Amino acid sequence: MKVAIVIVTYNSGDDIQACLEACRPFAASIVVVDNASTDSSPRWATVANSHNAGFAGAVNQGICASQEPLILILNPDCRLEGTLEPLTALFDDLTVGAAGGLLLHSDGTPQVGFTVRRFPTWQNQVAEISGLNRLWPGNPINRSYRCLDLDLTREQDVDQPAGALLMVRRTAWEQLNGFDEGFHPVWFEDVDFCYRLRQNGWRIRYTPKVRATHRGGHSVNKLSWRCKQMHWYGSLLKYAEKHWSGRGERRVALALLLVSIPRGVFGMISRLSSEPLVVYGKLAVQAWNVLRGRVRPGRGGSS
Repeated sequence: MKVAIVIVTYNSGDDIQACLEACRPFAASIVVVDNASTDSSPRWATVANSHNAGFAGAVNQGICASQEPLILILNPDCRLEGTLEPLTALFDDLTVGAAGGLLLHSDGTPQVGFTVRRFPTWQNQVAEISGLNRLWPGNPINRSYRCLDLDLTREQDVDQPAGALLMVRRTAWEQLNGFDEGFHPVWFEDVDFCYRLRQNGWRIRYTPKVRATHRGGHSVNKLSWRCKQMHWYGSLLKYAEKHWSGRGERRVALALLLVSIPRGVFGMISRLSSEPLVVYGKLAVQAWNVLRGRVRPGRGGSS
């Protein structure tokens, strides 16, 4: 089956040319959607947005601008190695809605813990918020969440391949009305899409036979610290509201509320700036509103 490759850029000028050169032998078409970059990225764009449409919105634009039955969503800091045929072959099974390959560090070692993950639960996200997963990476909750127990040399069904290298079937994408653009500008949109795929009966596969070197965080690292905190926690709360019971959502909100004030105070002292206190104060308000049952801004989106 023919493949379109959709690449979303945001100040990706250092990466996009090499990414495109690695892609061209494998794609029937390549669509580059730029999210209002201020560097050289727009010169490579098929679609140049005048504002940041977010990752989900840009992916939807790119898929709409292509026609092929399979679409590979690829980060601009990925370099495909070899062929895409083992990945496309997985879609001969008509129950497969999405599939991913193996992501590698620049030294050729697998990106264990990122290439494939299991779906978030309130338990593993409380462990994430509390800092447990950082202090004790080998704890059973984190091992399960990040698939540290998974044999990445084996082709298999998985929950959530990384959105950096994710192939989707167009008919599945259409059935789900694409990515939920309420996850703006970034985080959890690919997780939400995979979860909805599984809820609608589609299989999600992984093969180690398709590989890409992945630098990682090229666009996210250009966001300010304030934006990273607000967007990650905001998207997590949206995911919790959308997919978990009220009890699960409240437990995540409570964990966020409990860590916000001490982190704000510690950040203010360590950074000699009031910004951490302001940011975590706002996050505490969001968490409190969830606990009180109030509607958060931006709630809703595709189902």
